[in-house]
Amino acid sequence: AMAAAPRWRERLFALYFLSHIPITALIDLQPLLPAGIAPRALTDLLQQYATAFRDPMMLQPPEWFKAFIYCEAFLQLPFFPVAAYAFLKGGCRWIRTPAIIYSTHVATTLFAILAHILFHDFSKSEHAGPQTLRERLVLLSIYLPYLLIPLLILFTMLCNPHYKHVEKRKRK
Repeated sequence: AMAAAPRWRERLFALYFLSHIPITALIDLQPLLPAGIAPRALTDLLQQYATAFRDPMMLQPPEWFKAFIYCEAFLQLPFFPVAAYAFLKGGCRWIRTPAIIYSTHVATTLFAILAHILFHDFSKSEHAGPQTLRERLVLLSIYLPYLLIPLLILFTMLCNPHYKHVEKRKRK
């Protein structure tokens, strides 16, 4: 018998991709928009988040961070509903390669972001950044799920027998 896809993981992945759609569309893409375009309520929400968690990258993104936001807008966002569908439906082997590409790409961007949070000197930034180790770890914890879940997706796609053994179609 074929090994069943890990259902709890697929449900977690579906939830991750579904929740990512509004977060990306309403919050994450704001730094790419010209000032005054986003509704006031959304800019206020971003401002409150950035102040509470000391995340100056979302208010004044360095160019490399902005490049990642463009990736999120044009590569990741279109993928979210597709991935959400595949993992909600369950057992869709066709999602394996796109999920490997997605998770590898995102994990790579997160390593750069987490390193910046941990080691960058934010004392000169216009908006309040993390100063103490505690503040750095708090901000790190906000970004961490976006590293851990993609790594779990990658691990599942590579190691779970259900996804590992893609059945070869018989040639006619």
